[in-house]
Amino acid sequence: MKFAHVTISVIDLDKSISFYRDIVGLPLQSRTPAGPDTEIAFLGDGGTKVELICRKGESSVFFSQDISIGFETDSVTELSALLKANGYETGEIISPNPQVAFFFISDPNAVKVQFLEHKSV
Repeated sequence: MKFAHVTISVIDLDKSISFYRDIVGLPLQSRTPAGPDTEIAFLGDGGTKVELICRKGESSVFFSQDISIGFETDSVTELSALLKANGYETGEIISPNPQVAFFFISDPNAVKVQFLEHKSV
């Protein structure tokens, strides 16, 4: 068995696609209707895939703050600066040991997203 994807219910599909495509770097694979009031988009490649589901008429979605999704980046410092320059509020960079550094932000739907960097010592 292998991991297929993570599914996120969203309010604004365009805004969510923009976040995961332009900020996270996942290519848009498909965007299709899934019934009269639902649209689905898949982003990602290889083993990293995100499914976004937008149901017309929904004005809110709920996510547990105890769950987050994480993405590796080459530099948390550079990514944090880029996000701040584009109006995103980022958490502080945390380095619990010399091999890793990370920070959290919220995506357009308030999903907690972690960006982490593995460092060579």
